[in-house]
Amino acid sequence: MHLNLTKPLAFFDLETTGVNVGSDRIVEISIVRVNIDNTTDILTKKVNPTIPIPIFTSKIHGIYDKDIADCPTFKELAPQLAQFLTNCDLAGFNSNKFDVPVLVEEFLRADIDFDLKNRKLIDVQNIFHLMEPRNLTAAYKFYCGKPLINAHSAEADTIATYEIFKAQLKHYEHTEVEDDKGNKTIPVKNDMAVLSTLTTRSKNADLAGRIIFNEKNEEVFSFGKHKDKTVKEVFEKEPSYYNWMMQGDFPLYTKKIITQIRLSMK
Repeated sequence: MHLNLTKPLAFFDLETTGVNVGSDRIVEISIVRVNIDNTTDILTKKVNPTIPIPIFTSKIHGIYDKDIADCPTFKELAPQLAQFLTNCDLAGFNSNKFDVPVLVEEFLRADIDFDLKNRKLIDVQNIFHLMEPRNLTAAYKFYCGKPLINAHSAEADTIATYEIFKAQLKHYEHTEVEDDKGNKTIPVKNDMAVLSTLTTRSKNADLAGRIIFNEKNEEVFSFGKHKDKTVKEVFEKEPSYYNWMMQGDFPLYTKKIITQIRLSMK
Protein backbone atom coordinates (compact mmCIF):
# COMPACT_ATOMS: atom_id res chain seq x y z
CA MET A 1 0.00 0.00 0.00
CA HIS A 2 1.53 3.28 -1.18
CA LEU A 3 0.63 6.13 1.20
CA ASN A 4 -0.65 9.33 -0.41
CA LEU A 5 1.52 11.86 1.39
CA THR A 6 1.99 15.58 0.90
CA LYS A 7 4.57 15.73 3.70
CA PRO A 8 6.50 13.11 5.69
CA LEU A 9 4.54 11.01 8.18
CA ALA A 10 6.45 10.04 11.32
CA PHE A 11 5.28 6.95 13.20
CA PHE A 12 6.70 6.89 16.71
CA ASP A 13 6.47 5.02 19.99
CA LEU A 14 7.73 5.82 23.47
CA GLU A 15 8.78 3.69 26.40
CA THR A 16 8.54 5.73 29.59
CA THR A 17 9.01 5.67 33.36
CA GLY A 18 5.23 5.63 33.80
CA VAL A 19 1.93 6.95 32.46
CA ASN A 20 1.73 10.42 34.03
CA VAL A 21 2.00 12.89 31.13
CA GLY A 22 3.17 15.73 33.35
CA SER A 23 5.80 13.99 35.46
CA ASP A 24 7.02 10.80 33.78
CA ARG A 25 9.93 10.68 31.33
CA ILE A 26 10.94 8.95 28.12
CA VAL A 27 13.43 6.07 28.35
CA GLU A 28 13.29 5.04 24.69
CA ILE A 29 11.96 6.60 21.52
CA SER A 30 11.73 5.09 18.07
CA ILE A 31 10.61 6.95 14.95
CA VAL A 32 9.84 5.53 11.53
CA ARG A 33 9.71 8.52 9.19
CA VAL A 34 7.84 7.73 5.98
CA ASN A 35 8.98 10.20 3.34
CA ILE A 36 6.76 11.54 0.55
CA ASP A 37 8.15 8.92 -1.87
CA ASN A 38 7.34 6.24 0.80
CA THR A 39 10.97 5.50 1.56
CA THR A 40 11.58 5.20 5.32
CA ASP A 41 14.18 6.39 7.79
CA ILE A 42 14.36 4.92 11.30
CA LEU A 43 15.76 6.62 14.39
CA THR A 44 15.80 4.77 17.73
CA LYS A 45 17.35 6.15 20.91
CA LYS A 46 17.49 5.04 24.52
CA VAL A 47 17.21 8.01 26.89
CA ASN A 48 18.43 8.69 30.40
CA PRO A 49 15.23 9.97 32.05
CA THR A 50 17.19 11.53 34.97
CA ILE A 51 14.72 9.89 37.37
CA PRO A 52 14.52 6.24 38.52
CA ILE A 53 12.46 3.80 36.49
CA PRO A 54 9.96 1.98 38.76
CA ILE A 55 10.70 -1.75 38.80
CA PHE A 56 7.14 -2.68 37.75
CA THR A 57 7.52 -0.44 34.70
CA SER A 58 10.90 -1.96 33.82
CA LYS A 59 9.32 -5.41 33.90
CA ILE A 60 6.90 -4.28 31.17
CA HIS A 61 9.33 -2.78 28.65
CA GLY A 62 12.56 -4.47 29.80
CA ILE A 63 14.55 -1.27 30.29
CA TYR A 64 16.21 -0.89 33.70
CA ASP A 65 18.12 1.98 35.29
CA LYS A 66 21.46 0.30 34.48
CA ASP A 67 20.50 0.11 30.79
CA ILE A 68 20.19 3.87 30.39
CA ALA A 69 22.72 5.13 32.96
CA ASP A 70 25.20 6.17 30.27
CA CYS A 71 22.63 7.26 27.67
CA PRO A 72 22.07 10.90 26.70
CA THR A 73 19.23 12.83 28.32
CA PHE A 74 16.25 13.96 26.26
CA LYS A 75 17.52 17.52 26.41
CA GLU A 76 20.76 16.38 24.79
CA LEU A 77 18.88 14.45 22.10
CA ALA A 78 16.15 17.06 21.54
CA PRO A 79 17.84 19.03 18.70
CA GLN A 80 18.45 15.82 16.71
CA LEU A 81 14.91 14.57 17.29
CA ALA A 82 13.34 17.91 16.39
CA GLN A 83 15.38 18.01 13.19
CA PHE A 84 14.35 14.44 12.31
CA LEU A 85 10.70 15.41 12.79
CA THR A 86 10.89 18.65 10.83
CA ASN A 87 7.74 19.19 8.71
CA CYS A 88 6.37 15.77 9.71
CA ASP A 89 2.83 14.80 10.52
CA LEU A 90 2.72 12.40 13.49
CA ALA A 91 1.24 8.93 13.83
CA GLY A 92 1.27 6.20 16.43
CA PHE A 93 -0.77 3.72 18.44
CA ASN A 94 -2.69 5.54 21.22
CA SER A 95 -0.43 8.45 20.32
CA ASN A 96 -2.96 11.28 20.57
CA LYS A 97 -3.74 10.39 24.18
CA PHE A 98 -0.27 9.53 25.44
CA ASP A 99 2.78 9.62 23.15
CA VAL A 100 2.21 13.06 21.59
CA PRO A 101 1.52 14.79 24.94
CA VAL A 102 4.58 13.16 26.56
CA LEU A 103 6.81 14.05 23.61
CA VAL A 104 5.68 17.68 23.65
CA GLU A 105 6.30 17.86 27.42
CA GLU A 106 9.84 16.60 26.95
CA PHE A 107 10.53 19.12 24.17
CA LEU A 108 9.22 21.95 26.35
CA ARG A 109 11.51 20.86 29.22
CA ALA A 110 14.35 20.99 26.70
CA ASP A 111 13.34 24.58 25.77
CA ILE A 112 12.17 23.55 22.29
CA ASP A 113 8.69 24.75 21.33
CA PHE A 114 7.55 21.73 19.31
CA ASP A 115 4.63 23.30 17.43
CA LEU A 116 1.67 21.05 16.57
CA LYS A 117 -0.39 23.67 14.73
CA ASN A 118 0.67 22.61 11.23
CA ARG A 119 0.95 18.89 11.94
CA LYS A 120 -1.76 16.31 11.32
CA LEU A 121 -2.08 13.73 14.10
CA ILE A 122 -3.13 10.20 13.15
CA ASP A 123 -3.87 7.66 15.86
CA VAL A 124 -3.82 4.16 14.42
CA GLN A 125 -5.45 2.79 17.57
CA ASN A 126 -8.54 4.91 16.96
CA ILE A 127 -8.91 3.47 13.46
CA PHE A 128 -8.48 0.01 14.90
CA HIS A 129 -10.97 0.56 17.74
CA LEU A 130 -13.46 2.02 15.30
CA MET A 131 -13.26 -1.00 13.03
CA GLU A 132 -11.89 -3.86 15.19
CA PRO A 133 -11.74 -3.09 18.95
CA ARG A 134 -8.56 -4.73 20.40
CA ASN A 135 -4.88 -3.98 21.26
CA LEU A 136 -1.59 -3.68 19.35
CA THR A 137 -0.62 -7.34 19.52
CA ALA A 138 -4.08 -8.44 18.40
CA ALA A 139 -4.13 -5.75 15.72
CA TYR A 140 -0.84 -6.99 14.30
CA LYS A 141 -2.08 -10.58 14.30
CA PHE A 142 -5.39 -9.56 12.71
CA TYR A 143 -4.09 -7.24 9.99
CA CYS A 144 -0.64 -8.65 9.28
CA GLY A 145 -1.37 -12.34 9.89
CA LYS A 146 1.61 -13.04 12.15
CA PRO A 147 2.57 -12.73 15.83
CA LEU A 148 4.23 -9.55 17.08
CA ILE A 149 7.79 -10.37 18.14
CA ASN A 150 9.47 -8.22 20.83
CA ALA A 151 6.28 -6.43 21.92
CA HIS A 152 7.03 -3.44 24.18
CA SER A 153 10.26 -2.78 22.31
CA ALA A 154 9.83 0.76 20.98
CA GLU A 155 11.26 -0.07 17.55
CA ALA A 156 9.27 -3.30 17.14
CA ASP A 157 6.06 -1.58 18.24
CA THR A 158 6.68 1.39 15.93
CA ILE A 159 7.40 -0.76 12.87
CA ALA A 160 4.36 -2.92 13.72
CA THR A 161 2.18 0.20 13.92
CA TYR A 162 3.38 1.33 10.49
CA GLU A 163 2.65 -2.10 9.01
CA ILE A 164 -0.81 -2.19 10.66
CA PHE A 165 -1.61 1.26 9.28
CA LYS A 166 -0.84 0.20 5.69
CA ALA A 167 -2.84 -3.02 6.16
CA GLN A 168 -5.79 -1.02 7.56
CA LEU A 169 -5.90 1.23 4.51
CA LYS A 170 -5.98 -1.79 2.22
CA HIS A 171 -8.41 -3.78 4.38
CA TYR A 172 -10.98 -0.96 4.73
CA GLU A 173 -10.50 0.64 1.31
CA HIS A 174 -14.16 0.14 0.35
CA THR A 175 -15.73 -0.67 3.74
CA GLU A 176 -18.88 1.22 4.68
CA VAL A 177 -19.76 2.20 8.26
CA GLU A 178 -23.30 3.11 9.31
CA ASP A 179 -23.80 5.72 12.05
CA ASP A 180 -26.65 5.98 14.58
CA LYS A 181 -28.78 7.90 12.08
CA GLY A 182 -28.41 5.31 9.35
CA ASN A 183 -25.96 7.35 7.28
CA LYS A 184 -23.39 5.24 5.47
CA THR A 185 -19.84 6.41 4.77
CA ILE A 186 -16.49 4.96 3.86
CA PRO A 187 -14.43 6.55 6.68
CA VAL A 188 -11.00 5.04 6.07
CA LYS A 189 -9.32 6.62 3.05
CA ASN A 190 -5.70 6.91 1.93
CA ASP A 191 -5.76 10.60 2.78
CA MET A 192 -3.83 11.91 5.78
CA ALA A 193 -6.17 14.88 6.37
CA VAL A 194 -9.23 12.58 6.43
CA LEU A 195 -7.51 10.11 8.75
CA SER A 196 -6.35 12.89 11.07
CA THR A 197 -9.94 14.09 11.43
CA LEU A 198 -11.19 10.52 11.85
CA THR A 199 -8.74 9.62 14.65
CA THR A 200 -8.72 12.92 16.51
CA ARG A 201 -11.92 12.48 18.49
CA SER A 202 -11.48 14.98 21.32
CA LYS A 203 -11.88 18.74 21.28
CA ASN A 204 -8.93 19.40 23.55
CA ALA A 205 -7.35 22.82 23.64
CA ASP A 206 -4.36 21.30 25.42
CA LEU A 207 -2.99 17.79 25.02
CA ALA A 208 -3.95 16.50 28.46
CA GLY A 209 -7.63 17.39 28.08
CA ARG A 210 -7.67 19.80 31.04
CA ILE A 211 -8.81 22.60 28.72
CA ILE A 212 -11.39 21.74 26.05
CA PHE A 213 -13.50 23.60 23.52
CA ASN A 214 -17.23 24.01 24.12
CA GLU A 215 -19.92 24.21 21.44
CA LYS A 216 -19.08 27.88 20.90
CA ASN A 217 -15.42 26.94 20.34
CA GLU A 218 -14.44 28.65 23.60
CA GLU A 219 -11.77 27.21 25.88
CA VAL A 220 -13.37 25.83 29.06
CA PHE A 221 -12.09 23.87 32.05
CA SER A 222 -12.86 20.14 32.06
CA PHE A 223 -12.08 19.59 35.75
CA GLY A 224 -12.44 20.97 39.26
CA LYS A 225 -14.64 23.65 40.72
CA HIS A 226 -14.67 25.64 37.46
CA LYS A 227 -15.59 22.72 35.20
CA ASP A 228 -17.44 23.88 32.04
CA LYS A 229 -16.66 27.54 32.76
CA THR A 230 -14.63 29.44 30.16
CA VAL A 231 -11.00 30.00 31.00
CA LYS A 232 -11.30 33.71 30.27
CA GLU A 233 -14.29 34.07 32.60
CA VAL A 234 -12.47 32.34 35.45
CA PHE A 235 -9.27 34.33 34.97
CA GLU A 236 -11.23 37.58 34.92
CA LYS A 237 -13.17 36.80 38.13
CA GLU A 238 -10.44 34.83 39.92
CA PRO A 239 -6.99 35.83 38.63
CA SER A 240 -5.30 33.77 41.35
CA TYR A 241 -6.56 30.58 39.66
CA TYR A 242 -4.03 31.13 36.87
CA ASN A 243 -1.20 31.38 39.41
CA TRP A 244 -2.46 28.26 41.19
CA MET A 245 -2.34 26.29 37.94
CA MET A 246 1.09 27.61 36.98
CA GLN A 247 2.46 26.52 40.35
CA GLY A 248 0.61 23.19 40.32
CA ASP A 249 1.45 19.77 38.89
CA PHE A 250 -0.03 20.45 35.46
CA PRO A 251 1.69 19.53 32.17
CA LEU A 252 3.87 22.26 30.71
CA TYR A 253 1.79 22.32 27.54
CA THR A 254 -1.36 22.98 29.59
CA LYS A 255 0.46 25.87 31.26
CA LYS A 256 1.50 27.16 27.85
CA ILE A 257 -2.11 27.16 26.63
CA ILE A 258 -3.53 28.96 29.67
CA THR A 259 -0.72 31.51 29.42
CA GLN A 260 -1.62 32.18 25.79
CA ILE A 261 -5.27 32.64 26.81
CA ARG A 262 -4.32 34.97 29.65
CA LEU A 263 -2.08 37.08 27.41
CA SER A 264 -4.86 37.35 24.83
CA MET A 265 -7.04 38.99 27.47
CA LYS A 266 -4.77 41.99 27.88
